[in-house]
Amino acid sequence: MPGMDTRERVALVTGGTRGIGFAVARRLAHDGLAVGISGRSPESVGEGLERLRKEVPSGRFAGHSADARREHDQRALIAWTEETFGRLDVLVNNAGIGEFASVEELDPERFRAVVETNLFGPFYATRFAAPLMKKSGGGFIVNIGSLAGVNAFAGGSAYNASKFGLLGFSESSMLDLRPQGIRVAAVLPGSVATEFGHSHGSRDYSWMLSPDDVAEAVSDLIRFPDRAIASRIDLRPSRPPKR
Repeated sequence: MPGMDTRERVALVTGGTRGIGFAVARRLAHDGLAVGISGRSPESVGEGLERLRKEVPSGRFAGHSADARREHDQRALIAWTEETFGRLDVLVNNAGIGEFASVEELDPERFRAVVETNLFGPFYATRFAAPLMKKSGGGFIVNIGSLAGVNAFAGGSAYNASKFGLLGFSESSMLDLRPQGIRVAAVLPGSVATEFGHSHGSRDYSWMLSPDDVAEAVSDLIRFPDRAIASRIDLRPSRPPKR
């Protein structure tokens, strides 16, 4: 993307209707990119777009419903991006879910849903986005992982498996795609104060990362000089709670 005017650049954020994805979409719009978002339902996408347009009146936004688990939906999402914006420069694979229970109690369908959403979804989106990015001379793919991708915890068999896998996928696809001008990086946040993070039962969220902290990392990544790839960022709260 050397020399490209930032006003011409287009980003797609999966799971961009709330939480980290919403913060990333908002930040990239402030950075001057046109932004497409996806969510699982037309209703959630509509609500997300309404909030984004209210918070960034100068931004250019569009949205499309797509299930990260479905190959067809992700193919259609990338096709919609091309039809709507004409190009794709930044893909942020953010859509994700979590199910937490002991491995002997976790229902197989719940395990499958987590892995298919958190790992298959980024594969599908990356697989279909790469040819579109190549048309414009390159691009940047950011996978929103988790420190749970390097640190296992009890009750996290599905989530850990999906995030460990996502890190491996991210590093391998980085090696596959960099000769074509497509850079790939993973952001691994620790505890983030979102609706998702609150499901773990913690009562004090003040020490956690903000979704805006993750959005800042994404913004920094895509502005990195073209000659270099910061392929992984571990993001931790600077002042965790005292034990």
